[in-house]
This record gives sequence, C-alpha cells and structure tokens, in this order.
Amino acid sequence: MDHVKKARELFLQGYNCSQSVVGAFHEEMGLTLEAALRLSSSFGGGMGGLRDTCGAVTGMFMAAGMIFGYASPSDDAAKKAHYARIRRLAADFNRQHSTIVCRELLQALPGKLQQDPSPRTEDYYKVRPCVRFVETAAGLFEQMLYDSEQTD
Repeated sequence: MDHVKKARELFLQGYNCSQSVVGAFHEEMGLTLEAALRLSSSFGGGMGGLRDTCGAVTGMFMAAGMIFGYASPSDDAAKKAHYARIRRLAADFNRQHSTIVCRELLQALPGKLQQDPSPRTEDYYKVRPCVRFVETAAGLFEQMLYDSEQTD
C-alpha cells in the first residue's frame, strides 16, 4: 500500500494532518479507519490548534507507538529502543523541514495563525504547505515499516 498517497488523499478530503497520517496506517495499527481518525483527531493544528508539535509528526509517533511501542512499564530496554525510534523519526522530519513545530512550519503564511480549524477551500490548499508535511511523515514511517520487515 502506498501510505504517502493514502495520507495525501485523506488530507485533501479534509482530515487534519494527524488524522491523515494515522488513517493511512490504520490497518497496520489494527484499527478501523474510524477509530484511527478519532484517536488522532485531537492533534491537528499542532495539538488542537495550539500550533505546537506538528500534527503529521504526532500522527507518525502514534503509528509508531501502536506498531513498535512497548506496554510494560518495567521493560526499560523496549522503552529505550522506542524512544530512540521516535527521536530518529523526529530528526528525519526535522532534517527535511528544519522543525517539527507547527507554528514554525507555517510561519511564512500571511496573517495570524488561527486556533480554530480553517474551512478547507481551494484557496486553503493553494496556500497551506501542510500536505507536504503529511507526505513526509507518512513516507518516513512507511520507510521504517519497510526497514523493520527487511530485518525480520
């Protein structure tokens, strides 16, 4: 499955950045699309419009947690390995876009960033660079999945 294409399609249907990335991996996560979309719905706009960590990045982290995460609080080795995985994903995204922070990714947009979601219009999609971030996050996580399959 082309997760980058699926994430892009979800974003262009009006889902937020986090929903688009998580939704693209819902089958691998063992979730229905609806459950994946609900789970990730709070993280658009850099955490509910706060413009903090990019929703595409948090979506990538959620997918990583569901697929590679740990469940035992006493499994220090699994926790260490998972945190390293998350830091690697963040660094890879940062290398491509110079930050993982929503407000910094969108700083070139004219006017003040709003906390409430903007209507998804043709003009919105022309101006917003968010689809690139969604594609990057989906691509990075897709590569991680591929790499893990090659080492199994």
